[in-house]
Amino acid sequence: MPLGLILGIGRAFRRKRTSSLDILSSKRAPRGYYKGKNCKPTGFHTRKGGYVLVQEKLPNYVVPDLTDFKLKPYVSQCPRDAKTSEASALTK
Repeated sequence: MPLGLILGIGRAFRRKRTSSLDILSSKRAPRGYYKGKNCKPTGFHTRKGGYVLVQEKLPNYVVPDLTDFKLKPYVSQCPRDAKTSEASALTK
């Protein structure tokens, strides 16, 4: 009996301790918890099962007119150091 008690206490200390900084999932949370996908709701559900979009909650992206813009939308993964007059003035 005492040997089993000592072994049980030893197993309890060897067990991985959960920290409070673990990722909260629906398995570890209270019963009604729903994590979602980190998105803001854009409307609400009606009693009849429909969904109403609210215009104030929809994202509004403001894109400038880029017709005469000289740069391309591609960004290189291997940028080269470009020497400019501002950079050379700072080093002098």
